[in-house]
Amino acid sequence: QHYFIQSNLRNMASLMKTAAVTLAMSRCPFLSSEVMQVAAKSSTVLYNAQARKCPVMGQLISKGVATLPVQRDEQSQKEEANKKEETSTKLTKLDVPTQVKPAQPLPVQYEGILKDRIAAKKNDSTYREFRVLSRRAHEAPYADAKVTNNFTKTTLADEISVAKATNIPKATLADEFDVAEPTLTDGPDRKHLTDDWSQAKDDATRINDVTRVADKKDVSVWCSNDYLGMSYHPRVTSAVINAIHSNGVGAGGTRNIAGTSHHHVDLERTLADLHGKEASLVFTSCYVANDTTLQTLAHQLDAEIYSDSGNHASMIAGIKNSRAPKHIFRHNDVSHLESLLQQGDPEKRKIVAFESVYSMTGTMAPLEVMCDVAHKYGAITFVDEVHAVGLYGYHGAGLAEELGIAHKVDILTGTLGKAFGLVGGYIASTGELVDVVRSYGSGLIFTTSLPPSLAAGAVASVDVLAGEEGRELRIKHRAAYSNLRDMLLRDGFPVMDCPSHIVPVHIGDAGKAKLCMEMLFEKHNIYVQAINYPTVPRGSELLRFVATPNHGPELLEHLLVALGDVWAELDLPRRGDLGYKRYN
Repeated sequence: QHYFIQSNLRNMASLMKTAAVTLAMSRCPFLSSEVMQVAAKSSTVLYNAQARKCPVMGQLISKGVATLPVQRDEQSQKEEANKKEETSTKLTKLDVPTQVKPAQPLPVQYEGILKDRIAAKKNDSTYREFRVLSRRAHEAPYADAKVTNNFTKTTLADEISVAKATNIPKATLADEFDVAEPTLTDGPDRKHLTDDWSQAKDDATRINDVTRVADKKDVSVWCSNDYLGMSYHPRVTSAVINAIHSNGVGAGGTRNIAGTSHHHVDLERTLADLHGKEASLVFTSCYVANDTTLQTLAHQLDAEIYSDSGNHASMIAGIKNSRAPKHIFRHNDVSHLESLLQQGDPEKRKIVAFESVYSMTGTMAPLEVMCDVAHKYGAITFVDEVHAVGLYGYHGAGLAEELGIAHKVDILTGTLGKAFGLVGGYIASTGELVDVVRSYGSGLIFTTSLPPSLAAGAVASVDVLAGEEGRELRIKHRAAYSNLRDMLLRDGFPVMDCPSHIVPVHIGDAGKAKLCMEMLFEKHNIYVQAINYPTVPRGSELLRFVATPNHGPELLEHLLVALGDVWAELDLPRRGDLGYKRYN
C-alpha cells in the first residue's frame, strides 16, 4: 500500500509536471517513516488515518493529487487470496472430465440445407467416396484395398439395367475426338518390356485369382500420380528417415518462425538449379503455391490476368482471390489469347497463366507460341508444370526444358507430390519476384512449413530424376503409356486425343462412369477413378488411366479384357461405333 501511494505520486508528478509534488515526495516524513511502512502491511484503516494527519500527504490528498488505498475487510482479502490460488492451480493442473458431452447437432435450418446439398450430389452421380487403399511399396502397382461390401450382385444388375437404358448421344462423343484416324506407333520391343518386368506374369496371375484376407483384396492401381514410383525409391526413403531421426517429423512453425531448416534451403537451391532460375520457393502444396503466387503478384504488380479456360482450380482460386481484372481465353487457343491481349490496355501490366500438361484431358499447351504471344504484348508468363516436372526434359525439369524454351517461362510452378513422389509445391523465377511472394504471400507467411524430412526426400528425388537413372525411368514410362494408348485404340475404346502420358477414356455420363469404376474394382480387381464434375464439365465424364514403368504387358492385357467385359455389359459405344475405323 505504501508502494501504491508512491507510484501514484510519481505518475501524478509526471502528468502534472509540478516540482512541488516531486519535492513533497522526497521530503515527506510520512513516506519515509518506518512505522508507516509497518502499518501499510498490517492495517489499511491506520494507514489512511495517519496519511490524512500528515501535513504533506493531507494537503496532497485534499487537492486530489494523491489517493488512498481502498479499505477491505479481512474476509475479502482471504477470498481474493483463495481465488488467486485456484487460478494458479488450474494453470498447472488439468482436471479429467467425468463425462464427455455428446456433440450437439447443428440447428435444423442449417442441417437441412447441408443434407439437401449432399442428396443433390448423390442424385446426379457426382458424389465421391474415397476408396481406401494401402499401396504396397515393393509390389507396385498393387495395393491392399478395403472391401466395403456395398456392391452386391443384385444392385450391380439393377445398375447395369439402368445404364443400358441411358443412351449417350454419339454426336457428343464424336466431338471429343480428333477426326483423323489414329496411327499406332511401333513402341518398344515387347520382349524388352517383359525382361524389364520379369515378375509381371506372376503378379498378373495373382491379381486374376482374387485373394481375400479378412476385409482386404488385391487390386492393381491404374490412376496413381506417383508416375515413376519415387515415393518408395530407396534413396528417397533413406533421406526421409535420416532427416526424421535428426530433425523430427514436424517443421516446428512457419517459414518465418522456426520453420526453415537447412533442408528447405537445400531444396530451394536444388529446384532453382533444376529449372535454370535465380530462386525458388517451397510451399505445402502446389495448390497453395498457385493460389498464393497469382493473388500476390496480381496485387503487388497491379496487373490483369489472362487465363486458359482449362486451368486448374488452384489457379482459378488465385485469380479470384486477387480480385484483379481477368480475361479467359479458350483452351489452348493462341489466336483467342492474342485477340484479348490486343484489346487490352497496352500500359497495363499483364500475367498470362496456363498449364503445360492438363491433368484430366492430357492435352499439352502450345508452350512456345503461347509464351511468344504473351511477351509480344508485354505480359509475363505463369506456367503450371505440375504434371510435367520429373517426366519431361533431359533432367526432368518439365515440358519447357524438353522443348528447349525454359528461358521463355517467367514463373514456373511445380509439385513434389507426383513424379517426385512426396508432397509439396514450389515456384521458380527471378530472385526479386520470388522475394516479393515470400514477403507478401499470405499462403506462405501464415502456414506451417513443409516438414524437413520431406524436403530432404525431395532433394534426393530431384537428384535421382535429374541423372541417368531418371532418364531410364522416363524411357520405361513412355513405353508403358504408349503401349496402353495403342492397345486401347487397337480394341476400339474411345480414347480421347492427347499426346501426353495421361490416357483418358471418354464415358460422357456420370452414372455410367461411376458404374464402370465399380465394376472394374469389384469384378476385375482393377482400380481406376471415374472423373466427373466439377473436375471436368458435365457430359465429359471419363476414366483417367495412368501407366507406370511397373505396369507390364500382362497387366495391360488383363486391363483390356476387363474393359471389354465392362463395355459389353453396359453396352457402351466404342471408337469404331463413332464412325472411325476399328483396329483389328
